Amino acid sequence: MGRDHYLGPLVTFGEWVSYSPPKAGGKPTFSLAGPGAPTAKPARKPGSRRRASSLGPPPALKSFAGKSLPGEGRWRVLATVRGEPAIYGTYLRASRVYSSYVAGIASMNQSLLKFQLRPGTEDPGPGRWKAPSYIPPGTRNGLEATFNSGFKIDVSGGGFYLNGVSRGTLTKGAASEVYYRNGHLAIGVWGQDLHMTPQVVGVRQNLRPIVQDGKVPGSVDNNVTAQWGATLGGGYYVWRSGIGITRDGHIVFVYGPALNVRELAELLKRAGAVTAMELDINPEWMSFMSYRPGHHPGNPTPKNLLPDQSAAPSRYFSLNGRDFTAVYAR
Repeated sequence: MGRDHYLGPLVTFGEWVSYSPPKAGGKPTFSLAGPGAPTAKPARKPGSRRRASSLGPPPALKSFAGKSLPGEGRWRVLATVRGEPAIYGTYLRASRVYSSYVAGIASMNQSLLKFQLRPGTEDPGPGRWKAPSYIPPGTRNGLEATFNSGFKIDVSGGGFYLNGVSRGTLTKGAASEVYYRNGHLAIGVWGQDLHMTPQVVGVRQNLRPIVQDGKVPGSVDNNVTAQWGATLGGGYYVWRSGIGITRDGHIVFVYGPALNVRELAELLKRAGAVTAMELDINPEWMSFMSYRPGHHPGNPTPKNLLPDQSAAPSRYFSLNGRDFTAVYAR
């Protein structure tokens, strides 16, 4: 991509001049019947000792756009671990006004998955991170998903920490993703819910929470283009992404076009997040891929959740300029 070949300013300028506000009304340009997988069934096998809620799909989601379209809000299995559903995905529209725009939502089960923070070649840049800036051959076995991180660190309102090395400053009050040695991912407020311990291997901070205690704070409506990121053309509705955690510890990732901050927060909340934060914005940075091992587990096939995301499915199979999260089977 252009940004990974030192053409970042040119790409940014092109995005800026090409920005156009969202169009009211209309229908999505692709089917919401599912991200290429059968609809998940909530029933568990008779006699199973594991709760259906731990491995079965989350409850179906109601559209914010009014009557749901076929398949909208219905969960489908995107990835499995040892035959058990580990990642579910669905589509949801966030607005009655901009009804043709669709967000992608993924729900990830931490009892089956482990999360790893990966550095970018440009952000955080060179350092003794003890982690590659992509998913190299030979390390793809068990890869289940990848997704984008937050703003550039110098404008994130916080810092980046990985394997004992830091960029920026870990800031009290900042919304934070915290990665632990056992592969667990926590999301909360640094210095309140989350603190540095010997078990912490990574921390990624970005702005302030957009869902706290299951509620969307009024701050999400304040100075949107100033407090919540520089948007293309100064637009209020742009591609946005966010991440949250449910009460039972599942990780929820949401991204999509033509979203304001409140809509992103409301999508995360509707998907079950009790704590959530905004990640990156604008089309170039948006990505969620799941991986299918097929006949070659060591080289799984990536698939975008949203068919209209800018990033190619193979984005993280080569050096990447920005940090990201890799998700593996436990």
